[in-house]
Amino acid sequence: MQKRLLFSWLFILLSFTGFAQTVAELRETARTFMQQGDFGNAILVLNRAQALEPANLLVSKELALAYYYNNDHPRALDAVKKVTDSDDADDASFQILANIYKAQGNSKEAEKVYRRGLKKFPNSGALYNDLGELMWNNRDFSAIEQWEKGIRVDPAFPLNYYHAARHYYLSTNKIRGLLLGEIFLNMEPFGQKAPEVKEMLLNGYKKLFSETDLTAGTSGLSDFEKAVLRNLNMHNSIAGRGLNPDALTMLRTRFLISWFEKPHEDFPYKLFEHQQHLLRLGVFNAYNQWLFGAAQNLPVFQNWITTHSGEYNDFTKLMRSTIFRMPPKQLYW
Repeated sequence: MQKRLLFSWLFILLSFTGFAQTVAELRETARTFMQQGDFGNAILVLNRAQALEPANLLVSKELALAYYYNNDHPRALDAVKKVTDSDDADDASFQILANIYKAQGNSKEAEKVYRRGLKKFPNSGALYNDLGELMWNNRDFSAIEQWEKGIRVDPAFPLNYYHAARHYYLSTNKIRGLLLGEIFLNMEPFGQKAPEVKEMLLNGYKKLFSETDLTAGTSGLSDFEKAVLRNLNMHNSIAGRGLNPDALTMLRTRFLISWFEKPHEDFPYKLFEHQQHLLRLGVFNAYNQWLFGAAQNLPVFQNWITTHSGEYNDFTKLMRSTIFRMPPKQLYW
C-alpha cells in the first residue's frame, strides 16, 4: 500500500515537472496566442516568463506589445519603458513606445520618442518611416524629408518608398512618384499595398504624358530626373492614342534601349537594370501587364493571363524567387 501511494505521488510530481517550461518555450507559446488574437493568454504566459527572468528585455518588449494590443496602455508603457531606458534597447522598442503614445492621442510625446530613437539608431528606416507618418497625419508635409532620409540610410526598408511615392503622386513631381512606387512594388510585389500602388502608377503615367513636352518646366529637377524625362520624351508619340499596358510596354522598352545607350553611365540605377534583366529574359511584357493590367481593366487582364499562362507563370515564379533591393546612394535628388 505504501509503495502504491509513493508511486502515485512520484507520478504526480513528475507530471507537474513535465509542465515546467523555459522562457523560450513560454515566449513561443505567447507568440502563438498573439497570432490567434488571444492577448489575454499571451499576457498570462509572458508574465510567467518575466517572473523567471525579470531582466529579459525580449520578454518585456513582447509583454508591452501584448498589453498594447489588449488596449491596456498604462501597463504597456511600464513594460516597454524598461526596454527603452536600457542600453540594450533596439529601434523596435522605440516604435512600440511611440505607438502607445499615439494610441493615447499624445502625438507630441510620440514624436519625441521617435527622435530619441533616431539619435540612438540613425540608420533605422523603420523609425524614419513612422516619424514621417506621424508628421503627415498631423498635416506636416515636410514628412517627405523623413521618408527620404529613411531611403538614404536604409535603402532596403520598403515603406519609406511607399509613403514617398504617395507624397509625390499628389505633387507636381510625377517622375519621382513613378520611380519610387515601382521600386516599392518590386520590394513587396504581393503585399496588401500593391493594388493601390499599381493604380497610382498607371494614373501617374497618364498624368505625366498629358504633357506634350516632358522636358518643359524641369528647372528644379536633378540631372538624373532630367535625363529620365528626356529619354521618356523621345518616345512621347506612343502615348498619343492613350496609355494601356501594351502601349506602356512599348514605351518603356524603347526607354530602356535609349537609356542604356548613355545616361546609365552617369546614373547607375537598380530599377532600370532590373527592367533590362526582365526584358532580356523575355518577361518584360508580363511584368508590365502585372504592373498596369488590373488597374486599367481587370477582366481584360484576367483574359490576358489565361491566353499567356506560360509567360505569366514564368514571370511570377521569377518575382517570387527574386529579392529586389536598392543599393545605397541611388536617390539622385
